[in-house]
Amino acid sequence: MHPHAVHRPVAGIRGAGIRRWGLLFLLPVLAGCQILNPQGKQTLTVMTHDSFAVSDSVLKHFEQSTGIQVAVLKSGDAGEMLNKAILTKQAPLADVLYGVDNTLLTRALQEDILIPYNSPALSSIPAEFRLDPQNRALPVDHGYVCVNYDIAWFASRGLAAPATFEDLARSAYKGLLVVENPQTSSPGFAFLLSTVAHFGPDGFLTYWKSLKANGVTIVDGWETAYYTNFSGSSGKGPQPMVVSYATDPAYEMIYADPPRAKPPLASIDGPDMCFHQIEFVGILAASSHRAQAEQFVDFMLNSAFQEDIPLQMSMYPVKTGAAIPDAFTQFAPIPSRPATMAPEEIAAHRDEWMNRWKETMLP
Repeated sequence: MHPHAVHRPVAGIRGAGIRRWGLLFLLPVLAGCQILNPQGKQTLTVMTHDSFAVSDSVLKHFEQSTGIQVAVLKSGDAGEMLNKAILTKQAPLADVLYGVDNTLLTRALQEDILIPYNSPALSSIPAEFRLDPQNRALPVDHGYVCVNYDIAWFASRGLAAPATFEDLARSAYKGLLVVENPQTSSPGFAFLLSTVAHFGPDGFLTYWKSLKANGVTIVDGWETAYYTNFSGSSGKGPQPMVVSYATDPAYEMIYADPPRAKPPLASIDGPDMCFHQIEFVGILAASSHRAQAEQFVDFMLNSAFQEDIPLQMSMYPVKTGAAIPDAFTQFAPIPSRPATMAPEEIAAHRDEWMNRWKETMLP
């Protein structure tokens, strides 16, 4: 996430993780599963993180074609959402869970809150996204957390943008980078994982010490980093580099007012510098609406929803052949050498790595 929020919110909205693209379609929050709406239709409750968004027309088409009324239960960031699902698994608040990503996947599977579903739509989704062999968690979308830089700031000073992790620690870039605290921020944790992937579990702290010596700024969340500290956003802050998302350049082009000829920022596509995130959907084990839940999962994996993802949640669809907006193709290409890590490894070392980072970086 997004935030998880991942993702793409307007200033003042993202907070715990609300993405910034498109209309956020907030539906009634209904707890429990045996629910009929006033029209006598069954209600399917979908628990999501706060960044979930879908076009009104896309969701209404699903509801009209199936006779299923969908209620969205937004439940904080991805971690908070997962905690709620685990704590209520004996008396679930929802039928479907969306928004667990690959950094939380192992915990969700170990808690046995999801049941297998071999959706026919999986045949159009590449194996690289299908991280659960039992199909309890089915991939929906993916994205990348990168270091982005202010193109004009570097050009005006005749300074080449850094190209690697190692460059960020050079004296030429002293004080120019703002990052999020991995303990309080999804992109901050993704960036921490990128450094572990690149330098190894025995070397990443040495690298962070070099960033600290080079004046890295640490803030609590993405919104502050992007809209207050980053010079390439509306805040015109002091740092021309920020940990954010690979889709930022496309967003800045699509929603620029007045229109721009070129994006004001770009992502650094160095080895391991963009962490690959994958988000999943699954059916909660205690749901009494299994058939309806399967229909909703199929809907999320089919073309209408998949092609709605980029402008609604600023992520990339996982379905092969799903159309992507031209601005994504031109200005937000898939990073060529992203960092990846097995969900099992993340789960095994999450607390250890964050505690070691805190001891090294914070007073």
